[in-house]
Amino acid sequence: MADPQSYRPTNLPTDPGVYRFFDKDEKVIYVGKAKNIKNRLSSYFGTNLQVKTRKMVNTAVRVDWTLVKTEVEALQLEFTWIKQYNPDFNVQFKDDKSYPHLAIDLNSEFPRLFISRSKKIPGVRYFGPYSHAWALRSTFETLIKIYPVRTCSESNFQSAIRSKRQCLLGDIGKCAAPCVNWVSPDEHHKLANDLVNFLEKSPEEISTRIEDEMKAAAAAEEFEKAAKLRDQLEAVNKAFESTDRFLNENIDADVLAIHEEITHAALSQFIITAGRITGSRSWIVDRANLLEDEGIISAMLGKIYAESKPPAEILVDHLPEDSKLLEQWLSERRGKNVALIQPQRGEKLELVHTVKRNAHQSLIQYLSKRANDAAVSGSALAEIAEQLELAELPLRIECFDISNIQGTSMVASMVVFEDGQPKKTDYRRFSISDEAGFDDTRAMHHVITRRFKRYLDEKDIDIAEATAQGGQRPKFAYPPQLVVVDGGKPQVNAAAKALRELGITDVALCGLAKRLEEVWLPNNSEPIIFPRHSEALYLLQKLRDEAHRFAINFHRSKRSKVMLESLLDEVPGLGEIRRKSLLTHFGSVTALKAATVDELASVPGIGGKMAQTIVQQIKNQDLPLNIDMQTGEILDA
Repeated sequence: MADPQSYRPTNLPTDPGVYRFFDKDEKVIYVGKAKNIKNRLSSYFGTNLQVKTRKMVNTAVRVDWTLVKTEVEALQLEFTWIKQYNPDFNVQFKDDKSYPHLAIDLNSEFPRLFISRSKKIPGVRYFGPYSHAWALRSTFETLIKIYPVRTCSESNFQSAIRSKRQCLLGDIGKCAAPCVNWVSPDEHHKLANDLVNFLEKSPEEISTRIEDEMKAAAAAEEFEKAAKLRDQLEAVNKAFESTDRFLNENIDADVLAIHEEITHAALSQFIITAGRITGSRSWIVDRANLLEDEGIISAMLGKIYAESKPPAEILVDHLPEDSKLLEQWLSERRGKNVALIQPQRGEKLELVHTVKRNAHQSLIQYLSKRANDAAVSGSALAEIAEQLELAELPLRIECFDISNIQGTSMVASMVVFEDGQPKKTDYRRFSISDEAGFDDTRAMHHVITRRFKRYLDEKDIDIAEATAQGGQRPKFAYPPQLVVVDGGKPQVNAAAKALRELGITDVALCGLAKRLEEVWLPNNSEPIIFPRHSEALYLLQKLRDEAHRFAINFHRSKRSKVMLESLLDEVPGLGEIRRKSLLTHFGSVTALKAATVDELASVPGIGGKMAQTIVQQIKNQDLPLNIDMQTGEILDA
């Protein structure tokens, strides 16, 4: 990497402009804009740079700049260069889908309606994008019934003109057949323009206009034309009845919202026309090299509206810092005023929340596919090994978590990841005695001791021989390369003490503290801070969250049995054997409370009289519990 001071520029201008950083191969790695070039570029050569910014500056070997007259010109040039160079350290949008659009070629003598996935062509009107191709095909079929604009390719159209024979679509009423002069070029153009108006305007306007034309035709005794208009009106009304329009018809806007995770972010766009969602699309942003102060919403606006005309209103879930400048640029692109708005209440705020949930779902789907990518898991494991200075990749990682209710019913969980993926068959759970009172570090020492005592007992067993003789496969025979505990310095030192007492020295250990996501090593006074958006930290968090989920599930099950035992203890005349029968049969307080007298009486040893006594006792003790549904913890009343 180059020393940034070796290429630090001097005699910088104070004008607005756009700058580019280049690497050793003369590739543009970052493009930025500035109101004052001198102030902005000087900030890159200071000493207090953030991690990603420092990486970019050290990767670059030179920087140049271009002066412009205004900030709006700088913004325009920045968007143009980002599109041209696709720099590594700018926001990069990944779209693993090719979204279809509905397209109408109005420049042609006989306009054509078609579905397109390619780049936009000048003179062609596009509607969409549509997130589901099947929905677009259904819309397409409906539209050509209402407005029979030609849909055939140019070669088929010319062939029909030469043969003077219309195609099947003309025969079944899905094409006006301009190829055989069923309609004139002007009439066909009117059909195409009506279709555009239909897609752009409120359905009520279209229905009213067609109804007026139908009445005029009937009054003029043009009954064939009136019948066609009647059928068209019916098709229009049915088309809009099937459209899921739940918004105010006066809303015409684009809606953008972003959902961010550690390593990636997702941004979704909804296109709203006359209160109907006419298009939607999502993009994924990889945050690996994204500079800390890069605005994703700003970059998204530049990407979307560099080629398309912006609407009068754009709703966002948060306003970027340069929102006023972006409004100026968007207004110039549109030729009219454009408002960039962050709704605070009402229907528009609900709409933004809907788009944000859509972005979240897109990110979940993307990360689910990506989780099975061996290259991604491999790079995360390599980064963990590098940061923790491990001798080998931690191909098997075990994570431990402790769960309790106000110091009682303590349990622990052990989850296992192999090659960066969960191995649920090796998950284990432990009950921990709470007679001595709750102590998180004591509990961690206890469970680590139990797990690795079993390892010492089973490590020399011949697994093939044991299973061949009908024995069970040892459950703890495989040692992990890394143990992760949920907690900070105290929990890590407790686990380290347990390993040390057992004489185990070849297993690496660390803890992940929730507060600042610090990684603690045994006997270290300072934690290791992983890069905020690193794959390694993301994998460790997945481990910790999975261990917590598994512990909570076990904890709820155990708590329910404890509560059931306590409830049955209060039933007069119910002995130990019959209590065990009820515990075995119902298993939880919820199931027991839902049981009828007859169901209780059917349990071995429980007759009708005892069943009545149990039901009465449940009613007397049927007090509501204040439970935190996120953690399963019983809270104070």
